[in-house]
Amino acid sequence: MNGPITRLYLVVIVLFAVLIGFTSNWTVFGAESLRDNSKNRRELLEQQRIRRGVIRADDSSLLARSLRRPDDTFTRTYPEDRLFAHAIGYSFTRFGRAGLEQSRNDALSGTTNELGTIFDRLSGGEPEGDDVRTTLDPGAQRAAIQGLNGRKGAVVALDPQTGAIKVMASVPDYDPNDLAQPGAFTRLNRDQDAPLLNRATQAGYPPGSTFKVVTAIAAMDSGRYTPQSTVSGRNLKPISGVPLRNFDNENFGEITLTDALTHSVNTAWATIGEKLGKRTMGEYMDRLGFGRQVQVDLPSEERRASGEFQGGRLLKPTSGAVDVGRMAIGQDKLNVTPLQMAMVPAAVANGGRLMEPHLTDRIVDRDGRTVDRIQPRVMSRVMSGEAAGEVADMMGKVVEEGTGTAAALEGISVGGKTGTAEVDRPCGPNQVWFIAFAPRHDPKVAIAVTVECTSGTGGDVAAPIAKQVMQELLR
Repeated sequence: MNGPITRLYLVVIVLFAVLIGFTSNWTVFGAESLRDNSKNRRELLEQQRIRRGVIRADDSSLLARSLRRPDDTFTRTYPEDRLFAHAIGYSFTRFGRAGLEQSRNDALSGTTNELGTIFDRLSGGEPEGDDVRTTLDPGAQRAAIQGLNGRKGAVVALDPQTGAIKVMASVPDYDPNDLAQPGAFTRLNRDQDAPLLNRATQAGYPPGSTFKVVTAIAAMDSGRYTPQSTVSGRNLKPISGVPLRNFDNENFGEITLTDALTHSVNTAWATIGEKLGKRTMGEYMDRLGFGRQVQVDLPSEERRASGEFQGGRLLKPTSGAVDVGRMAIGQDKLNVTPLQMAMVPAAVANGGRLMEPHLTDRIVDRDGRTVDRIQPRVMSRVMSGEAAGEVADMMGKVVEEGTGTAAALEGISVGGKTGTAEVDRPCGPNQVWFIAFAPRHDPKVAIAVTVECTSGTGGDVAAPIAKQVMQELLR
């Protein structure tokens, strides 16, 4: 008789322990994820009674603030309208938050200092959040949007020495103030042009020949090549057993790697990719951040990984499904974000060190004291300083006398690389790119520009946009 009772007792104890475990997981360990869930209306309703902190650009201009309603709750307003819609995001009760409004919600809503919030309520004071000062440059952002001129695409510019993001432009965009109107969010969410999509971090595109910079990094840093190494650039050279065409079917004989980058010779760089092999290419892609979400201060669901994809699944570069020669020139199954491609010239410009990108400069409390400053952080050592210098010089030739001359700045040395990827879209045959950095020996900006659905090339469509933005940032 004691045996069955003992077993029943043990079963009850185990079930009770499981119950405690699950409730603890939801109420303690999972509290943060529950609080941040955009469907958690209770949290959003509670936060309506808190004056959220303001969000400012790097020049102190106001990007987001809270206004009091007659019932003593608050609503959000965005003084710059659509200028920084995707980076700043929105915060409204009906459909939650996005952008920095979500990723910096704890600071903006004051939940990082819950003791102070409780004291405010007990003393009859008004709960307030902290302010967020961003790294964003309004003048350069306007230059990017003007350059895109209504065309679908994105521009990302950052400081290669710190990782501070100065420009994050995505077109089509939207005015977050309009989201306060009934039905506006649903209408935008159903729009076939996807204006709510942050193309800078959420959209994946074939990178075209801009990816040759990644291959050049691997070639130089591995020690197997120098800028003066030669390789055949003849047209219709077999790559993985299939003939590969150069742009405009140009035919080259033995050509140096510098000239091969200057003139964007497909067969030469595809040959280098095959000789380097999948493992070496994969190693340098990993160092640059490919294959995983970029660690930038935006919500996880607004950050897409870059790399080789098949059937919606991310492949390792060593996969048997990867054609390493075509991957090396930005073809095959590559799908990348503009932010990831801006990080490539940033690593070259910064002597081989890749800094972690960030949108937030600092958090400031209600008394004007800086409570948290985002410090520059090295994400990885991609290549040696010597290899970075070699690739930088090669990219300089692209702008001086190659496919990227439209990005040249008077009196300032620029290193860049064009890209023109053929896509199967009825709106236009090409996805065009330009990546760059400047100045050569004291880099202040690294940039990636991409434009969807065009019949032009990266050199004549994307490079002039990059020039406009760099001019604004280097004034």
